[in-house]
Amino acid sequence: MAMSGSPQRNVLGEELIACSMDPVTGYYRTGCCENHGDDPGMHVVCCRVTEEFLAFSAEQGNDLSTPAPQYGFPGLRPGDQWCVCAARWADALVAGKACPVVLESTHVSALEFVDLADLRAHAATP
Repeated sequence: MAMSGSPQRNVLGEELIACSMDPVTGYYRTGCCENHGDDPGMHVVCCRVTEEFLAFSAEQGNDLSTPAPQYGFPGLRPGDQWCVCAARWADALVAGKACPVVLESTHVSALEFVDLADLRAHAATP
């Protein structure tokens, strides 16, 4: 879904694949954790959210569990996949609350915030 014609890349150096179409995720609501340089939050890490991560995010001021219909946001439940801010996932990692990551759907720009080894250590199983 790259706008420029060249495909977006994941942390494995391959073409980025969709993170979730149900719920539809991504800063651009395309289902992909793509990066076109205009997302201040860098929503580039495709996570399979857990109860622990959702609680941590809410404690940090970002409630991902409560629906926000005005933004087309259904609210997340454990097991949903969602593009989260790379810095927030890094914070969760430090706090011991990191959730599983779908490497094939996590944009390469996430590596500006976290090491590939840490992402691999939290790789989601299919």
